[in-house]
Amino acid sequence: MTPTTVLTIAGSDSGGGAGIQADLKVFAALGAYGTSVLTAVTAQNTRGVDAVLPLPPRTVTEQLDSVLTDFAVRAVKTGMLGTPAVADAVAEAAKAGRLPHLVVDPVLVATSGHRLGVVAAVERLLPYARVATPNCAEAAALTGRPVTTVEEMVAAAQALAAGGPEFVVVTGGDVDAAGESVDVLAGGTTTTLLRAPRVDTRHSHGTGCSFSAAIAVRLAAGDPVPVAVATAKEYVTRALTGARGWELGAGRGPLDHFGWSR
Repeated sequence: MTPTTVLTIAGSDSGGGAGIQADLKVFAALGAYGTSVLTAVTAQNTRGVDAVLPLPPRTVTEQLDSVLTDFAVRAVKTGMLGTPAVADAVAEAAKAGRLPHLVVDPVLVATSGHRLGVVAAVERLLPYARVATPNCAEAAALTGRPVTTVEEMVAAAQALAAGGPEFVVVTGGDVDAAGESVDVLAGGTTTTLLRAPRVDTRHSHGTGCSFSAAIAVRLAAGDPVPVAVATAKEYVTRALTGARGWELGAGRGPLDHFGWSR
Protein backbone atom coordinates (compact mmCIF):
# COMPACT_ATOMS: atom_id res chain seq x y z
CA MET A 1 0.00 0.00 0.00
CA THR A 2 1.41 3.37 -1.04
CA PRO A 3 1.83 5.76 1.90
CA THR A 4 0.19 9.18 1.98
CA THR A 5 2.56 12.03 1.09
CA VAL A 6 2.84 15.11 3.32
CA LEU A 7 5.02 18.19 2.71
CA THR A 8 6.81 20.40 5.20
CA ILE A 9 8.02 23.89 4.26
CA ALA A 10 10.35 25.06 7.02
CA GLY A 11 13.87 25.74 8.20
CA SER A 12 16.43 23.17 9.29
CA ASP A 13 17.53 22.47 12.86
CA SER A 14 21.06 21.09 12.99
CA GLY A 15 20.27 19.66 16.44
CA GLY A 16 17.42 17.64 14.95
CA GLY A 17 14.76 18.54 17.51
CA ALA A 18 12.66 21.04 15.58
CA GLY A 19 12.10 22.35 12.07
CA ILE A 20 12.32 20.14 9.00
CA GLN A 21 14.02 17.36 10.95
CA ALA A 22 11.26 17.13 13.57
CA ASP A 23 8.54 17.31 10.92
CA LEU A 24 9.98 14.41 8.95
CA LYS A 25 10.26 12.33 12.12
CA VAL A 26 6.61 12.98 12.93
CA PHE A 27 5.53 12.08 9.41
CA ALA A 28 7.42 8.79 9.60
CA ALA A 29 6.21 8.00 13.12
CA LEU A 30 2.59 8.47 12.06
CA GLY A 31 2.89 6.49 8.85
CA ALA A 32 3.18 9.20 6.19
CA TYR A 33 5.84 9.73 3.53
CA GLY A 34 7.56 13.06 4.14
CA THR A 35 8.75 15.53 1.54
CA SER A 36 10.38 18.86 2.33
CA VAL A 37 11.10 22.37 1.11
CA LEU A 38 13.86 24.16 2.99
CA THR A 39 13.42 27.89 3.71
CA ALA A 40 16.48 28.51 5.85
CA VAL A 41 19.53 26.83 7.34
CA THR A 42 20.12 27.32 11.05
CA ALA A 43 23.01 26.50 13.32
CA GLN A 44 21.35 25.44 16.57
CA ASN A 45 21.29 22.90 19.34
CA THR A 46 19.33 22.34 22.55
CA ARG A 47 20.84 25.49 24.10
CA GLY A 48 19.91 27.96 21.38
CA VAL A 49 20.24 29.28 17.84
CA ASP A 50 23.71 30.44 16.82
CA ALA A 51 23.12 31.48 13.22
CA VAL A 52 20.39 31.68 10.56
CA LEU A 53 20.82 31.76 6.78
CA PRO A 54 17.53 32.36 4.90
CA LEU A 55 17.38 30.82 1.43
CA PRO A 56 16.49 32.91 -1.63
CA PRO A 57 12.79 32.87 -2.60
CA ARG A 58 13.70 31.43 -6.01
CA THR A 59 15.33 28.43 -4.34
CA VAL A 60 12.20 27.87 -2.27
CA THR A 61 10.00 28.07 -5.38
CA GLU A 62 12.24 25.63 -7.26
CA GLN A 63 11.98 23.12 -4.42
CA LEU A 64 8.20 23.53 -4.32
CA ASP A 65 7.95 22.93 -8.06
CA SER A 66 10.14 19.83 -7.86
CA VAL A 67 8.03 18.27 -5.12
CA LEU A 68 4.57 19.28 -6.32
CA THR A 69 5.09 18.23 -9.94
CA ASP A 70 6.09 14.70 -8.93
CA PHE A 71 4.31 13.76 -5.69
CA ALA A 72 0.60 13.64 -4.88
CA VAL A 73 0.90 15.77 -1.76
CA ARG A 74 -2.18 15.39 0.47
CA ALA A 75 -1.38 17.97 3.13
CA VAL A 76 1.20 20.69 3.76
CA LYS A 77 2.56 22.35 6.87
CA THR A 78 4.70 25.45 7.11
CA GLY A 79 7.09 26.36 9.86
CA MET A 80 9.86 28.93 9.80
CA LEU A 81 9.50 31.10 6.72
CA GLY A 82 12.20 33.58 7.64
CA THR A 83 11.45 36.50 5.33
CA PRO A 84 8.35 38.13 3.79
CA ALA A 85 9.79 37.36 0.33
CA VAL A 86 9.88 33.64 1.08
CA ALA A 87 6.37 33.86 2.54
CA ASP A 88 5.21 35.51 -0.69
CA ALA A 89 6.62 32.61 -2.71
CA VAL A 90 4.79 30.09 -0.53
CA ALA A 91 1.60 32.17 -0.52
CA GLU A 92 1.58 32.20 -4.33
CA ALA A 93 1.55 28.41 -4.33
CA ALA A 94 -1.23 28.39 -1.75
CA LYS A 95 -3.26 30.93 -3.70
CA ALA A 96 -2.95 28.73 -6.78
CA GLY A 97 -4.44 25.82 -4.84
CA ARG A 98 -1.22 23.81 -4.80
CA LEU A 99 -0.96 23.42 -0.99
CA PRO A 100 -3.87 21.23 0.18
CA HIS A 101 -4.95 21.11 3.84
CA LEU A 102 -2.44 23.82 4.70
CA VAL A 103 -1.36 23.92 8.35
CA VAL A 104 0.45 27.14 9.25
CA ASP A 105 2.70 27.03 12.31
CA PRO A 106 3.59 30.72 12.66
CA VAL A 107 7.15 30.22 13.88
CA LEU A 108 8.31 33.60 15.16
CA VAL A 109 10.59 32.78 18.10
CA ALA A 110 12.53 29.60 18.89
CA THR A 111 12.13 27.85 22.24
CA SER A 112 15.48 29.41 23.19
CA GLY A 113 14.15 32.91 22.52
CA HIS A 114 15.93 33.51 19.18
CA ARG A 115 13.74 35.34 16.64
CA LEU A 116 13.16 33.20 13.54
CA GLY A 117 10.44 35.06 11.67
CA VAL A 118 8.43 38.24 11.31
CA VAL A 119 4.71 38.81 11.72
CA ALA A 120 4.37 40.21 8.19
CA ALA A 121 5.62 36.93 6.72
CA VAL A 122 3.14 34.83 8.68
CA GLU A 123 0.22 37.12 7.86
CA ARG A 124 0.73 36.49 4.14
CA LEU A 125 -0.17 32.81 4.60
CA LEU A 126 -2.99 32.94 7.14
CA PRO A 127 -5.79 33.55 4.59
CA TYR A 128 -4.97 30.21 2.94
CA ALA A 129 -4.65 28.12 6.10
CA ARG A 130 -6.94 25.26 6.94
CA VAL A 131 -5.44 25.36 10.42
CA ALA A 132 -3.11 27.84 12.11
CA THR A 133 -1.30 26.77 15.29
CA PRO A 134 0.20 29.77 17.15
CA ASN A 135 1.46 29.45 20.69
CA CYS A 136 0.57 32.17 23.18
CA ALA A 137 3.51 34.43 22.29
CA GLU A 138 2.80 34.09 18.57
CA ALA A 139 -0.91 34.69 19.07
CA ALA A 140 -0.06 37.85 21.02
CA ALA A 141 2.22 39.07 18.24
CA LEU A 142 -0.43 38.39 15.58
CA THR A 143 -3.33 39.98 17.48
CA GLY A 144 -1.48 42.77 19.27
CA ARG A 145 -2.98 41.82 22.62
CA PRO A 146 -1.72 39.90 25.67
CA VAL A 147 -2.26 36.14 25.67
CA THR A 148 -1.31 34.81 29.09
CA THR A 149 -4.49 33.12 30.36
CA VAL A 150 -6.95 30.58 28.99
CA GLU A 151 -9.53 33.34 28.63
CA GLU A 152 -7.11 35.42 26.57
CA MET A 153 -6.28 32.33 24.50
CA VAL A 154 -9.98 31.94 23.67
CA ALA A 155 -10.24 35.58 22.59
CA ALA A 156 -7.09 35.36 20.47
CA ALA A 157 -8.16 32.12 18.76
CA GLN A 158 -11.55 33.58 17.89
CA ALA A 159 -10.04 36.83 16.61
CA LEU A 160 -7.51 35.04 14.40
CA ALA A 161 -10.12 32.59 13.07
CA ALA A 162 -12.31 35.53 12.10
CA GLY A 163 -9.47 36.98 10.06
CA GLY A 164 -8.63 34.21 7.63
CA PRO A 165 -7.80 30.64 8.71
CA GLU A 166 -10.63 28.12 8.76
CA PHE A 167 -9.50 26.96 12.22
CA VAL A 168 -7.04 28.33 14.76
CA VAL A 169 -5.47 26.41 17.64
CA VAL A 170 -3.77 28.56 20.26
CA THR A 171 -1.48 26.18 22.13
CA GLY A 172 -1.14 26.71 25.85
CA GLY A 173 2.03 24.90 26.76
CA ASP A 174 3.30 28.05 28.49
CA VAL A 175 0.11 28.61 30.49
CA ASP A 176 -0.20 26.55 33.68
CA ALA A 177 -3.94 25.90 33.97
CA ALA A 178 -4.17 24.09 37.31
CA GLY A 179 -1.77 21.34 36.27
CA GLU A 180 -3.27 20.95 32.80
CA SER A 181 -2.05 21.80 29.31
CA VAL A 182 -4.96 23.56 27.60
CA ASP A 183 -5.18 24.34 23.88
CA VAL A 184 -8.00 26.39 22.37
CA LEU A 185 -9.50 25.43 19.00
CA ALA A 186 -11.71 28.02 17.29
CA GLY A 187 -13.44 27.74 13.94
CA GLY A 188 -16.76 28.96 12.59
CA THR A 189 -19.08 29.44 15.52
CA THR A 190 -17.43 26.80 17.74
CA THR A 191 -14.69 27.12 20.32
CA THR A 192 -13.33 24.04 22.10
CA LEU A 193 -10.88 23.64 24.97
CA LEU A 194 -8.58 20.63 24.60
CA ARG A 195 -7.15 19.47 27.92
CA ALA A 196 -4.35 17.07 28.84
CA PRO A 197 -2.24 16.54 31.94
CA ARG A 198 0.77 18.86 31.97
CA VAL A 199 4.01 16.93 31.43
CA ASP A 200 6.75 17.94 33.87
CA THR A 201 9.78 18.10 31.57
CA ARG A 202 12.36 20.53 30.28
CA HIS A 203 12.58 18.63 27.00
CA SER A 204 10.10 20.58 24.89
CA HIS A 205 12.24 21.60 21.91
CA GLY A 206 10.19 21.22 18.74
CA THR A 207 6.81 20.82 20.43
CA GLY A 208 5.04 23.28 18.12
CA CYS A 209 6.63 21.83 15.00
CA SER A 210 5.65 18.32 16.04
CA PHE A 211 2.07 19.32 16.85
CA SER A 212 1.45 21.02 13.51
CA ALA A 213 3.15 18.18 11.62
CA ALA A 214 0.90 15.64 13.33
CA ILE A 215 -2.18 17.67 12.41
CA ALA A 216 -1.07 17.68 8.77
CA VAL A 217 -0.67 13.89 8.76
CA ARG A 218 -4.16 13.36 10.14
CA LEU A 219 -5.70 15.84 7.69
CA ALA A 220 -3.96 13.98 4.86
CA ALA A 221 -5.57 10.79 6.18
CA GLY A 222 -9.02 12.37 5.95
CA ASP A 223 -9.71 13.35 9.56
CA PRO A 224 -11.96 16.35 10.24
CA VAL A 225 -10.00 19.24 11.78
CA PRO A 226 -11.24 18.75 15.38
CA VAL A 227 -10.30 15.06 15.27
CA ALA A 228 -6.92 15.80 13.68
CA VAL A 229 -6.11 18.41 16.33
CA ALA A 230 -7.17 16.18 19.24
CA THR A 231 -5.15 13.25 17.88
CA ALA A 232 -2.11 15.48 17.39
CA LYS A 233 -2.35 16.71 20.98
CA GLU A 234 -2.44 13.12 22.25
CA TYR A 235 0.63 12.30 20.14
CA VAL A 236 2.63 15.28 21.43
CA THR A 237 1.68 14.49 25.04
CA ARG A 238 3.04 10.95 24.59
CA ALA A 239 6.19 12.29 22.92
CA LEU A 240 6.81 14.77 25.75
CA THR A 241 6.24 12.06 28.34
CA GLY A 242 8.61 9.64 26.63
CA ALA A 243 11.52 12.10 26.58
CA ARG A 244 11.25 13.27 30.20
CA GLY A 245 14.28 11.30 31.35
CA TRP A 246 16.45 11.81 28.27
CA GLU A 247 19.80 13.58 28.36
CA LEU A 248 20.25 14.66 24.76
CA GLY A 249 22.13 17.95 24.86
CA ALA A 250 22.61 20.35 27.76
CA GLY A 251 19.50 22.47 27.16
CA ARG A 252 15.90 21.85 26.21
CA GLY A 253 16.02 18.49 24.51
CA PRO A 254 13.83 16.95 21.79
CA LEU A 255 10.68 14.86 22.04
CA ASP A 256 10.35 11.09 21.83
CA HIS A 257 8.86 11.13 18.35
CA PHE A 258 9.03 7.38 17.79
CA GLY A 259 7.87 6.17 21.19
CA TRP A 260 11.28 4.70 22.03
CA SER A 261 10.68 5.05 25.79
CA ARG A 262 7.46 3.06 25.94
